Amino acid sequence: MKYTQLGRTGLKVSRLVLGTMNFGPQTEEADSHVIMDAALDAGINFFDTANVYGWGENKGRTEEIIGNWFAKGGDRRDKVVLATKVYGNMGLDGAPAWPNHDKLSALNIRRAVDASLRRLRTDYIDVYQFHHIDRRTPFEEIWQAIDTLVQQGKILYVGSSNFPGYKIAQANEIAARRGGTIGLVSEQCLYNLMERRAEMEVIPAAQDYGLGVIPWSPLHGGLLGGVLKKEAEGGRRASGRAADTLADPTARAQIQAYEDLLDKHGLAPGEAALAWLLTRPGVTGPIVGPRTAEQLQSALRAVELELGEEVLAGLEEVFPGPGPSPEAFAW
Repeated sequence: MKYTQLGRTGLKVSRLVLGTMNFGPQTEEADSHVIMDAALDAGINFFDTANVYGWGENKGRTEEIIGNWFAKGGDRRDKVVLATKVYGNMGLDGAPAWPNHDKLSALNIRRAVDASLRRLRTDYIDVYQFHHIDRRTPFEEIWQAIDTLVQQGKILYVGSSNFPGYKIAQANEIAARRGGTIGLVSEQCLYNLMERRAEMEVIPAAQDYGLGVIPWSPLHGGLLGGVLKKEAEGGRRASGRAADTLADPTARAQIQAYEDLLDKHGLAPGEAALAWLLTRPGVTGPIVGPRTAEQLQSALRAVELELGEEVLAGLEEVFPGPGPSPEAFAW
C-alpha cells in the first residue's frame, strides 16, 4: 500500500479509503468484519463511514458494525484512521427531524458525536466530517462546537463532504479569523471520470486551502466498472441511476468507447478508473465500498497500476473535463 499526507496535516493515510456504506444494508456483519480485516492486512488504514449509514430504520447500524470489529482488539482501533460524518436526520426516513436533531447546530454536533462514539465503541474520531452544508448555522457557531470537541479529545481533525468551493473558502477563512482552529483538512466529493465538475472550483479550492480530496463513487455507481461487458456476458445488470444513464444512447456509446479503449490495452475498467483518480492533482485517495472481499482485491490492484500516456490521453478524449473556472463557463 502507498500512503500520503491528508491535505496539509501530518496525518498519513492510505491511497485507498475503505468505504463502509454497504456494511449492514448489503453486507452482513460477519462478512463486513472479514473485509475490514482484509483491508487492514493490505495496508488500508483510512476507513470512512457516517452516522446515517445503515439507512431507514437501521441508521447507525454501520457504525455499530465497525465498533464491534474494533472491540475484537488486536490493535484494530489504533491502526485505523477513522472518519465519520454528521448532518443527517437520524430518525426514520421520511419523518421530519425533531428540532435540533439534524444539521450542524452546536447542539446537534455535540449530541451526534457522542452517539457516534458510543456506536463506534471508541473514545475519539480522527476525522469528523460535515456531510453537507448547513445554510442556516453560521461557521462561527460550528467552529466553536468543534473547538470544544477537540479540547475534549473527542475529535482530532475536521473535514467536509459535498461542499461547494465557496463554502470551503468561507469555512476556512472564518476558522483562520477565529485563531486556534486548523479548519477543514479534507473534502469528500463526487468525482470520477464521468463526473468531473469538481475540477472547476471544488478541487482548486481544496488545493488552495490545503485540503485532501477524497472522491466518492469513483466508479459512478458501477458504470465505470465494465458494466456493458458484464451485461453482454449475462452478469449483473445495471439498475437504478446506472440503468437510467445507459438508456441514453449518447451515454451508452461513451461507456462503450471507454470499455473498448481499456480492452485494447488489456486493462480492467474498474481498476483503471481508480488508477486514473490516483493521478489527479489534489486527490488523497478514492473511497472504495466493496460488498465482498473479492471486490476489495480488485480495488487494491489499482494502487500499483500505472496508466500510460496513450491510455490517459484516450480517457481524456472519451471523458473530457469541464475545464477550469471561470473559463469553463465564461468563454
